[in-house]
Amino acid sequence: MDVILFLVFAIIAVVCAINVVVQNHPISSAISLVGVMGSLAILYLLLGAEFIAAAQVIVYAGAIMVLFVFVIMLLNAGAETRKGRSLMVQAVGVPLAIALLGSLAFFVQRLYPRDMVHFGGFQGGSALAVGRALFTTYLLPFEITSILVLIAIVGAIVLARKELD
Repeated sequence: MDVILFLVFAIIAVVCAINVVVQNHPISSAISLVGVMGSLAILYLLLGAEFIAAAQVIVYAGAIMVLFVFVIMLLNAGAETRKGRSLMVQAVGVPLAIALLGSLAFFVQRLYPRDMVHFGGFQGGSALAVGRALFTTYLLPFEITSILVLIAIVGAIVLARKELD
């Protein structure tokens, strides 16, 4: 049953991720990103990391997506206009994408062992383990990420104010 649930939510995550890139309207892309984040939270639940799954839903699918939608609304971003694609891009793009995915699959299969994932066997997803790792080992990347988010918000406000003037 765990394998079936894993495959279902993995497929949902991949389809929503493709939809993020394909959509014309930024709000539709943001909603598809919520689908990716929700699917990832369920995949974390299947692995036994309940705290990480809850943090995924609260922080990413909740707070970060509200921030993304706020910035999109602040910038007044409309739907993208599609430009005409060249014939060469249409003819060569799909085979090159398949070759890229095939080579990535080959290298991932060669570099990593074939140990099976044991659903529910992950023990590092508790609040204590995540908190210790976040504020000891990963303190610098955590702070850099918070500064980058702050810079993005300030940049969006500056860009929106230039449009108003």
